[in-house]
Amino acid sequence: MSDLADNVTEAIERSHESGEESGGSNLNGLVAISVAIVATFMALCNVKDGNIGQAMEEAQANSVDAWAYFQAKGTKLNIAESARDTLILQREIAPSMTPEARGLVDKKIADYDAKIRLYEKEKGEIKASAEGFKQEYERLNLHDDQFDMADALMSVAIALLGITALTRKRRLMYLAWGFAGFGLVMGIAGFAGLGLHPDFLARIFS
Repeated sequence: MSDLADNVTEAIERSHESGEESGGSNLNGLVAISVAIVATFMALCNVKDGNIGQAMEEAQANSVDAWAYFQAKGTKLNIAESARDTLILQREIAPSMTPEARGLVDKKIADYDAKIRLYEKEKGEIKASAEGFKQEYERLNLHDDQFDMADALMSVAIALLGITALTRKRRLMYLAWGFAGFGLVMGIAGFAGLGLHPDFLARIFS
């Protein structure tokens, strides 16, 4: 982006040096101001987008860890259920078991029942946490898309401004302002946390 802005600046300087039509200085001034505004806003968007990228990586890592923990709890739950079922089966097929032994088996079954209830509760909490991290990632990804769109649109605007400085076609400057305005809207939406997300642009830039 900086190279493109530098090229635009050089084009403006060359146009000044050529000393062509009298209205050129006014046009070049508008182009220079437009480039300065667009480039500054792009820089701010890039900083914010970088921070969002880091937050997305953290949310994704937390989500992966949470789902791994969820699976580990599921494994413990399955082991506890299997052990409890085995004890229940042993108790049923051994009617001659002494009261003391039956009491020990019943106590062990009750322990496994308590563990099973605990694991099921913990699984529910971990699942909710993992889904929360996923939702946070999707929320951040939406804003990341907004800043990507803003960057692309304003890059096009700067390129058009460079062509404007060389050709002195005001229509190109107006077109550049249109792209810059759309990019400005997307960038503001990203900063404000709005849900604006043109799917057709997301498909183009994805």
